[in-house]
Amino acid sequence: MDALELGLNGKVAIVTGGSEGLGRACVERFARSGAKIAVCARRKDVLERATDAIRRATGADILAMATDVTHAAEVEAFVAATVAQFGGVDILVNNAGTSSASGFEQVDEATWQYDFDLKVMGAIRLCRLVIPHMKRRGGGRIINVTTVGGKAPLARSLPTSVTRAAGINLTKSLANEYAADKILVNTICLGLVKSAQHERRAKGDLEAHYREIAEKRRLPLGRFGEASEFADLVAFLASERAAYITGTAINFDGGLTAAV
Repeated sequence: MDALELGLNGKVAIVTGGSEGLGRACVERFARSGAKIAVCARRKDVLERATDAIRRATGADILAMATDVTHAAEVEAFVAATVAQFGGVDILVNNAGTSSASGFEQVDEATWQYDFDLKVMGAIRLCRLVIPHMKRRGGGRIINVTTVGGKAPLARSLPTSVTRAAGINLTKSLANEYAADKILVNTICLGLVKSAQHERRAKGDLEAHYREIAEKRRLPLGRFGEASEFADLVAFLASERAAYITGTAINFDGGLTAAV
C-alpha cells in the first residue's frame, strides 16, 4: 500500500498539553512527518522528558516551553518564542484540558470559572495569537480537541460538557469567519480514548480498567481508542489532504454515540 503523503514536512505546528497522552502522541506524529513543533504544558519536568525522548527518536526540531494556557502573558510568550524560532505558525492543536465532571449542585463558581478559562479561553488565546501568522503564510489549520459530551451531555458531566460545547461552537464560528483566508478549523470530539488521565485514575490492571469501561458503556468496537490513532486523525486534518474539510466536529469514539 502506498503511503499517504500528508505534506507536513517543514510545517510549523503548535501543540498545547503536549507532555503526555494524546498531546504527546500528536507531537510524535508531527515529528515523524518532518514538522517543526512547539509544544507546551504546565509541568516543565514532564514536558522536557517527553520532548527529549521524541527528539532522540526522530531528530525533530522541537521547542518545549512550560506554559499555563490560563495565563495570557505565558501564552503570548510561548507564541512569540515559536515565531522567533520557526518564523511563523501553520498548525495549531488546542489540546490543553482536563476532564472535570460532577453534578450541577456540586460544581462551585470557582470550578466553573477555571474550566472556562482552561478549555475555552485557553483555545481563544492561542487562536487569537496564531491566526494573524497563518494569514501571512496564506492559510493554516486549527484543530480543537473537545468531547462527544459537548454534543450529547450525560448527567453529572459538568462543567466539562458545557465548556466542550463552547469549543465546538468556537470551531464552527472560526471556520466560517476564516475560510476565505484558507484557515481551516475543525474539532475532534473524543469518546473513550486511552490517555494519561485514565492511567492516573486506574487502580490495578490498566488494560482491565479499559476493558471494564468499554463493556459497561457497550462500545460497538469493544475497545478504547489508541492515542496513536487519535494522532493520525490530527495529522490528517492538519495536512494538505484535508484541504476541503472545515467546520466539522468529528466523533472519535469507536461508535459510542452511534449506539445511543
